[in-house]
Amino acid sequence: MGKLTTHILDTARGKPAAGVTVLLFRVRDDRALEKLGEYKTNSDGRVDGALLEGDDFCAGEYQLVFDVDAYFDGKEHFFGSKVIVSFRVKDANAHYHIPLLASPYGYTTYRGS
Repeated sequence: MGKLTTHILDTARGKPAAGVTVLLFRVRDDRALEKLGEYKTNSDGRVDGALLEGDDFCAGEYQLVFDVDAYFDGKEHFFGSKVIVSFRVKDANAHYHIPLLASPYGYTTYRGS
């Protein structure tokens, strides 16, 4: 069975980004967003457990929304309040890990393992 996981690293500090709110949405056929969950990262920058797994995890388009504004908490940063990562799941039997590496002036993401 497949699953979806995430974590966030603060590359400016070289540490996990703890306490970040992460929202998960499914993009429906009509392009509307269906909220599937809201999570907080732990002290290791990870959401405890899978965001989706088993029968709840299916092929389609999704968005992870990371609340970086609250994380940077008043520190100057370039981005708006959220980093939005859109991605497609083609094989619902695979593990999709979507990490976010963030700093006040840049971010990157990729499909991890």
